[in-house]
Amino acid sequence: MLKSCYQSVDEAGTDEAGRGCLAGPVTAAAIILPQNFRNSVLNDSKQLSETKRTLLRPILEKNAVSFSVCHVFQDEIDEINILNASFLAMHRAINHLEPLPSFIIVDGNRFKPYPNIEHECIVKGDGKYMSIAAASVLAKTYRDEYMEKIHEEFPMYNWKQNKGYPTKEHREAIKQFGLTKYHRKSFRQLPEQLTLDI
Repeated sequence: MLKSCYQSVDEAGTDEAGRGCLAGPVTAAAIILPQNFRNSVLNDSKQLSETKRTLLRPILEKNAVSFSVCHVFQDEIDEINILNASFLAMHRAINHLEPLPSFIIVDGNRFKPYPNIEHECIVKGDGKYMSIAAASVLAKTYRDEYMEKIHEEFPMYNWKQNKGYPTKEHREAIKQFGLTKYHRKSFRQLPEQLTLDI
């Protein structure tokens, strides 16, 4: 059973999706849930089926005190690296919370401090605390929706299915068709590559 709070009643949970992808944005969500919020289905988004994530999203949005989702796109990822882009996406999501939280809980073991708000990093936090699990579901569903949209432009990479992750099929498509404007040029796109022809 997920816990409702770590420390503060108006704390925000934050998490990201898409860090290990070859294409598309890294997407972060931040959410403040009411203290009495309970949901028996809610869990780390990776433990949930796509159907359950899709069902949960409107429930979370409706019940949240405040929530925000932010994409950081491939050009910015290439410029500042994926770790910094993940922190930036989380910060931008927190920026749009109204009201701002008094405390932030973050999934994982690293975070760049947000100005004037204390935080705690919690390893596997998306399986422990409701607000981090909720953020993981929002980040994942919004990112998946975006990847399905750009799939229409470049169907040969099958982003509708692989969501930009480095599947065998995705790598084969890169070999055959090269890179698109949505690919992260700073990532090692193919195992044998040394440099990119761009």
